[in-house]
Amino acid sequence: MLTNQLTAMAEMSDQQLLDLLSKQETHRYGFDLLMRQFQERIYRHVRHLVIYHDDADDIVQNTFIKVWNNLSSFREDSKLYTWIYRIATNEALSHLKSKRLRMFLSLTGLESKLEQGLFDDNFFSGDEIQVKLQQAILKLPDKQRIVFNMRYYNELSYDEMSDVLGTSVGALKASYHIAAKKVEEFVTTH
Repeated sequence: MLTNQLTAMAEMSDQQLLDLLSKQETHRYGFDLLMRQFQERIYRHVRHLVIYHDDADDIVQNTFIKVWNNLSSFREDSKLYTWIYRIATNEALSHLKSKRLRMFLSLTGLESKLEQGLFDDNFFSGDEIQVKLQQAILKLPDKQRIVFNMRYYNELSYDEMSDVLGTSVGALKASYHIAAKKVEEFVTTH
């Protein structure tokens, strides 16, 4: 029993997790470990995109439901985290698009709604600088915002970002550079 608890506390390799997930007797245990290993990082990523805690929780839950339902189709041509990250990113973008359509908002209307969420959400505890940074990031187009968040907050390499987004490393570097300049300009002028 103690060995299982120690294993659960240590981060497992993809192969270890996949071995547990491939056996019927350890499938649920392996999935529980997978969730424990990736859930917090996925939540932070999604939260930076959708701002609201409740929305982020729902998206993370939907992400892991999709992971559970599609584990058999995981081809192992990427890392588990990259695959889960891609699912979460797509879920977050779908959520934002759906929210915009449901509320009959333009892109700037959605941006304003998310910005208001910085002030309304009890789970956001940022100081003035963090609020200003979030406001600047919300002004970015979706693709630039995702790239900026992945690089700035999650410290993903361009290669990892390329695996998640299916975009060339060069394009991602350019997108991040442009996004960083826009964020810097907003923060210094507001």
